Amino acid sequence: MTDMDDIRRARYASRKRVNIIALTLSLGAMAFGLFWLFWILWETFRLGIGGMTIATLTQMTPPPNEAGGIANAIYGSFLMVLLATCVGTPIGIMAGIYLAEYDPRGWLASVTRFVNDILLSAPSIVIGLFVYAVVVARFKSFSGWAGVIALALIVIPVVIRTTENMLQLVPAGMREAAYALGTPKWKVIMSITLRSARAGVVTGILLAIARISGETAPLLFTALNNQFWTSNLNDPMASLPVTIFKFAMSPYENWQQLAWAGVLLITITVLGLNILARVLTRHKD
Repeated sequence: MTDMDDIRRARYASRKRVNIIALTLSLGAMAFGLFWLFWILWETFRLGIGGMTIATLTQMTPPPNEAGGIANAIYGSFLMVLLATCVGTPIGIMAGIYLAEYDPRGWLASVTRFVNDILLSAPSIVIGLFVYAVVVARFKSFSGWAGVIALALIVIPVVIRTTENMLQLVPAGMREAAYALGTPKWKVIMSITLRSARAGVVTGILLAIARISGETAPLLFTALNNQFWTSNLNDPMASLPVTIFKFAMSPYENWQQLAWAGVLLITITVLGLNILARVLTRHKD
């Protein structure tokens, strides 16, 4: 009996040592990641807060070494992100509903998931080049509409995946109870399954918006840039990520300051959207 107790104690001590080592490594990895995260946030805030003025938010991009702001880039980004979300969200939600509710195991669903996985993993610059070849090169002009199409192609797969996953988490018993009462399928989806999964679906939409808000490569090949204020989506249109890319590489101090201000603005926006998405998810749970 004593030998068995010694063996148990030895095993317990061994498991405890392994647990302490694993916990230490996990905490070390977390601390390493948090260190770089807070450093990036601190540098962004330190270098960008000086450029956050009223002029930055209300004036157009200036010539070198002159006063100005990035209002036209902020407006262009807002407009293209808004339209891309309005285009991509309904398509993504409807496709997600089809995959989860109508034909989850059919050949069309399998093909759709395969294509969706490719779009999710494809670099954004590839999507930008695709839209450039299909839209920009054909119409021989960069435009805001081309930027909207490129961003919408990034939104769609994110919303599809999130919507499908959230609908699959809804218990089957809720659907069966509604069917037993004679409720048509479209009514079950709209009133029960989609409503039950709405927090997760909204979270997916917010994450998609956060992703496209900072995309630069697709807009370089589609919307290009514009130093002036324009609401015409048929012309090249300024955007905050492209303006940051252009100004950050310039030798002019005022442009570099505006680039850091733009970086801070995008960081705050994306961070806020991610926090909102986490809050909605926690509320759902």
